[in-house]
Amino acid sequence: MKVQLEQVFVSVLTSLGVTTPKVSFEHPEVIAHGDYATSVALAYAKQLGVKPRELAEKIVDALQAGPLKGATLSTFIEKIDIAGPGFINIHLSKQFFAEALATIETQGDAFGVNGRLKGQKVMVEYTDPNPFKVFHIGHLMSNAVGESIACLVAASGAKVVRANYQGDVGLHVAKAVWGMQSLNANATLSQLQKLPSAEQVAFIGKAYVHGAEQYEADKSAEAEIQIINQAVFDRRTPEVNVLYDWGRKVTLDHFELIYKKLGTNFDHYFFESEVAKDGLEEVRAGRGKGVFVESEGAVVFKGEEHGLHTRVFINSRGLPTYEAKELGLAKQKFAKVKPDLSIVVTANEQNEYYKVFMRALFLLHPEIAERTKHVSHGMMRFASGKMSSRKGNVVAGEVLLAEAEAMVAEKIKDRGFDAPTATAVKEKVAVGAIKYSVLKSAAGSDIVYDPEKAVSFEGDSGPYLQYSYARALSVLRKPEAEVLMKQFLDIPASVEISQLEKILYRFPEVVDRAAGSFEPHFVTDYLTQLAGAFNAFYTNNQIINHADTATSSYRLRLTRAFATVMKNGLALIAIPAVERM
Repeated sequence: MKVQLEQVFVSVLTSLGVTTPKVSFEHPEVIAHGDYATSVALAYAKQLGVKPRELAEKIVDALQAGPLKGATLSTFIEKIDIAGPGFINIHLSKQFFAEALATIETQGDAFGVNGRLKGQKVMVEYTDPNPFKVFHIGHLMSNAVGESIACLVAASGAKVVRANYQGDVGLHVAKAVWGMQSLNANATLSQLQKLPSAEQVAFIGKAYVHGAEQYEADKSAEAEIQIINQAVFDRRTPEVNVLYDWGRKVTLDHFELIYKKLGTNFDHYFFESEVAKDGLEEVRAGRGKGVFVESEGAVVFKGEEHGLHTRVFINSRGLPTYEAKELGLAKQKFAKVKPDLSIVVTANEQNEYYKVFMRALFLLHPEIAERTKHVSHGMMRFASGKMSSRKGNVVAGEVLLAEAEAMVAEKIKDRGFDAPTATAVKEKVAVGAIKYSVLKSAAGSDIVYDPEKAVSFEGDSGPYLQYSYARALSVLRKPEAEVLMKQFLDIPASVEISQLEKILYRFPEVVDRAAGSFEPHFVTDYLTQLAGAFNAFYTNNQIINHADTATSSYRLRLTRAFATVMKNGLALIAIPAVERM
């Protein structure tokens, strides 16, 4: 409909003398003001030498005398009016909403998909936790944003490759291994391996914190950790290799449990240990091209020459830094997977670093840089401020999930669920609570996580969306619902179009906008508005009334359409749809 309206308005404006007009429509914030609105009269009045309202009147007259007269489009428009200085508002007809409902029913799970990226392969890299360290709230945020972007890209017709890049070498690993040695892990490794995985992970985390603290406090410890860092990189020390291999496997296996709970299945894993060699080669080749220079024994990129800042790519010990390894990663992505587009999701605290990296990548491989896009998210904050894993006071992602689960369990304890169902519900609702908290804000915006609001079944929350979906299904499960829905022929004359109909049909537009901008919050905002409209509809109407089967049939089918769109929308922000709450 939006595209049709834009085409018709362009035709009319051209006939009125406007040169190469551009037309856009928006949905009025107040639904009573219409279903579509445009300000083209204000934009082109000066060009034609008339007042905006006068031009708006000419446009409406031309529409009614020409394109809308006897045309199919006219059956979908109830009226056109002019507001204020010349805004043109379009009010859609019952016939339009009847056909929109039929489209939702026909397309089902496919309602909302588009072909924006059809035929393309898109890699989305996100989450990126480091073995030997805690899976913290930043990883939860990256996972929520990245998974939703992957879902939006898939809904746009692309083949999606979900990737995870994990730092299994580097100074943090050396600190953890040194910490294990310091805590006498060599003598107790066999006993540690018999402990539950969570306790093994806890020990590794404790060892990392100990190593990180001593690295800053003790010069001898710093020197020993630097030696271990080199040993980890070239695997030259058997006793280091034993601890390294054990710690790497334990933490990576633990991450997989978290991914499963979050509903993420990665297609490709990259590791720093595997891209480091390529990274070194890229930097060495770049030196020959003048991209990198030597400085105090290290190899650096002089970012100031490009309005950026200098960063080290090979340190004075000859080891590749994170920056160099990222070059190796980019090379391997395009060599192994060959994506048309590579999207990388990180926290916004890496924005300046990424500008430097992208400039260096462009100078080395412009064809790769042009097909690489960086998307950043904000930070999750609490009253105590941003947390740091280096200091050991990081908020673990699984702790946040567990706390949300406990709060949800308390809310549903009297709802008659058996134990397996209660467990499934609390886990899905907790995931929904945290993901919604992340995705309700525009990319790059920091969020303040409020546990009580996050798990609320009312208002601005993930559980509210899930509960609205479950409420709709509870109506549709009634024995008479299926029979009544089959009796539907058209929208009864007595039925007034509600906000629910006026929001449902917009879903494909929202998906297209969110996918085009890689901004999941557009879907989150829409679903919140949609849930509010459905709950108002549910409260103000008797959906099943045996004395009025025609109206009951329509309202049931409208409820089913809501459930379809809500389920499709939740899938796009990777929040589980819960059938009973």
